[in-house]
Amino acid sequence: MQHTKTDTDILVVGSGPTGLLLAGDLAAAGQRVTLVERRPHGISNMTRAFAVHARTLELLDARGLADELVRTGTRLTGLRIFSRLTLDLGRLASRYPYALITPQYEVEHLLERRAVAAGVEFRHSTELRGLRQDAESVTAELTGPDGTPLTLTARYLVGADGHRSGVRDALGLPFPGISVIRSIVLADVRLAQEPDGLLTVNGVGDAFAFIAPFGDGWYRVMGWQRSRQVADSEPVDLDEVREIARLALGTDYGMHDARWISRFHSDERQVPAYRTGRVFLAGDAAHVHSPAGGQGMNTGLQDAANLSWKLISVLRGDAPDPEGLLDSYHAERHPVAATVLRSSGTLLRLAMAHTPAQRAARSLAAGLLNVLRPASDKAMSQITGVGIGYGTGPAARRGGGRAPDAALDRGRLYELLRDGDFVLITPQGADAAPAAVPQAPGRVTKATWADRARRTTMLVRPDGYVYWEG
Repeated sequence: MQHTKTDTDILVVGSGPTGLLLAGDLAAAGQRVTLVERRPHGISNMTRAFAVHARTLELLDARGLADELVRTGTRLTGLRIFSRLTLDLGRLASRYPYALITPQYEVEHLLERRAVAAGVEFRHSTELRGLRQDAESVTAELTGPDGTPLTLTARYLVGADGHRSGVRDALGLPFPGISVIRSIVLADVRLAQEPDGLLTVNGVGDAFAFIAPFGDGWYRVMGWQRSRQVADSEPVDLDEVREIARLALGTDYGMHDARWISRFHSDERQVPAYRTGRVFLAGDAAHVHSPAGGQGMNTGLQDAANLSWKLISVLRGDAPDPEGLLDSYHAERHPVAATVLRSSGTLLRLAMAHTPAQRAARSLAAGLLNVLRPASDKAMSQITGVGIGYGTGPAARRGGGRAPDAALDRGRLYELLRDGDFVLITPQGADAAPAAVPQAPGRVTKATWADRARRTTMLVRPDGYVYWEG
């Protein structure tokens, strides 16, 4: 069968972290990738995300990027919430038992360099105006840097273009949900007094505030005040930020020299379908939620890691059931984002607890989590992503669970995953390809456990989840 001639294999719309990771994965696998971005070239330091959680670091490790990113930030080994609840990240069964505090632009710089090196074609100052698709391709109507109309045809298109996604709008998809909180202020400031902890956060009912360091003497402050609920367009100054910090934290730490101040609102929304034919949505284009827990950027990056290998398998012709494999992106990632919406929303509402009864309930819940280790570990695994599993794949004992890193005869598991292939791990001295192992919808690298006591056979997906174990 002769396919429609296309300008590119994959057209990615949006050059945030989600789009950059996805484009880099596809290009590294030899696919033609074009990435369009409505902004001019250049990565802004006006960023909202600061935390890179353990599971995201594992996925970056599988791309040979984690160690470089870790050098840009500071390791946070514990999360203290509402003054009473402490989550000990050092208990995580991960190579990265901490949250890395580093600005989003460091993540973007790293992923952009990788994408450029892999051969991604970047088109900045280019905006999507519409799209159409048929059985074999997607055609995007774009406006180029000089306002000239431009048409690009791709085999698949991925919208990673954020909350106000033009791709989602072009598909006519709803984005149901609510605006959960208004008038959150952001500011980048210097402080006369350095906070005691790496992250400073507290909520007192009438206000909450969060402070995190950039690492270069600047700090990001985020805050909200119940009595100051105004539109995003209302001006905000440093005095308002100071007042919120004093209410929530007891001090403003001598904030001065603000280089950027903004006001925004927080929504909880999720698109009902992550796939529409040959078009996919990922990251904030598919889901937005409260910043509580720092899960936004991490969830988007994990969307990209889930989708990229599936697109690669289909484009290479390796997938026995291409449509089923592509449909599994929505089936696996939609429930994950729904859970993030609930958990981040719960944290935000607890921070906003106003009445004495609400604050008492918050204190009780925090106290119980501190003493009930299984419950606190579950909360920690949810926030950090290490507890995410999909429960998909052939019927087996552990299909769909996260595969922890492990020593193999050829190095660590996550080092072998850097080729972008499945990894089949067998016991030492066993048949290198047991008949019971199902066919993988992709290329397979073989290895054996370094530990002679390991007697199971495991087939690991390119995104570090177990496809089959027996």
